[in-house]
Amino acid sequence: MATPIKDVVLDENRPKTLLAEKHADFIIKLFHSEDNYEFAITDYLRMSGMYWGLTALDLLHKRDKLLRVDLFDFIKSCQDPESGGISASLNHDPHLLHTLSAVQILCMYDKIDILDIEGVVKYVASLQQPDGSFSGDKWGEIDTRFSFCAVATLSLLKRMDSIDVDKAVKFIETCKNFDGGFGSRPLSESHAGLIYCCLGFLSITNRLDIVDRDTLAWWLCERQLPSGGLNGRPEKLPDVCYSWWVLSSLKLLGRLHWISSTDLENFIMACQDGETGGISDRPGDVADPYHTLFGLAALSLLGYSNIKMVNPTYCMPQEVIDRLGLKPQVLA
Repeated sequence: MATPIKDVVLDENRPKTLLAEKHADFIIKLFHSEDNYEFAITDYLRMSGMYWGLTALDLLHKRDKLLRVDLFDFIKSCQDPESGGISASLNHDPHLLHTLSAVQILCMYDKIDILDIEGVVKYVASLQQPDGSFSGDKWGEIDTRFSFCAVATLSLLKRMDSIDVDKAVKFIETCKNFDGGFGSRPLSESHAGLIYCCLGFLSITNRLDIVDRDTLAWWLCERQLPSGGLNGRPEKLPDVCYSWWVLSSLKLLGRLHWISSTDLENFIMACQDGETGGISDRPGDVADPYHTLFGLAALSLLGYSNIKMVNPTYCMPQEVIDRLGLKPQVLA
């Protein structure tokens, strides 16, 4: 007897159109919630949370609704004067994840000069290992996510010359699996989020030639479930964030048409909170800025008219990437 597919059922009374104004209000409210408990306990991911929220607003054409000088002052204060890296919040250790988030925000707002750019470059370069991989911070964890964060940060700063790109590419190639996917390290399980990181890395370094294109694209399109949602690996429930990780990867591979865009759009719409705004991982769950951004970014890739065009490599508005003169590789 076949094992039932893990999935969700969409309610007939679900939202079926984009609640753009409510989503913008949801994000703006989060930036004015310094006094509540949830704000206090999410200190450890503050910088990434700012990136998710501000990028979501930008994609909704609402960036000017949250122009606060103190946001930029906060980012500047999170740069460690010794290492040059940027932390999630004050009194935290710097990390590549938050360094990239800070650089992305400042590039979107054309405020990158407030940072010690040479310090950032030095920090990123210092984390490259002899095998070409990158640790996320001084504590030494190795993960392909950090390879992506490193090259994304340096490419936005136009300082790719500060690392050994060839060695970095060779490390990513060692993480490729028989199914065409990529994991966090060599011999690790293929995972849609890590596949995005590796394809984004290869897009920036212009090395998508090493990918088993159709084998990988088939694995990715098999992530779509009957509900229309996408999961990150077999036998998992759908999650809105994989709408981005899978779609952006298929876009980079030139195989976006291999999934049902209508069914995926219906799933994302069903994950909206009709009362407070925001998008959750699955219908009926609590909305958050992380899933709100990636739901909106996925809708952008699907060509939704009221959302700005997003760049599939950087998850930033395409107009910003164009302004910076960057041309990451995308397969036709």
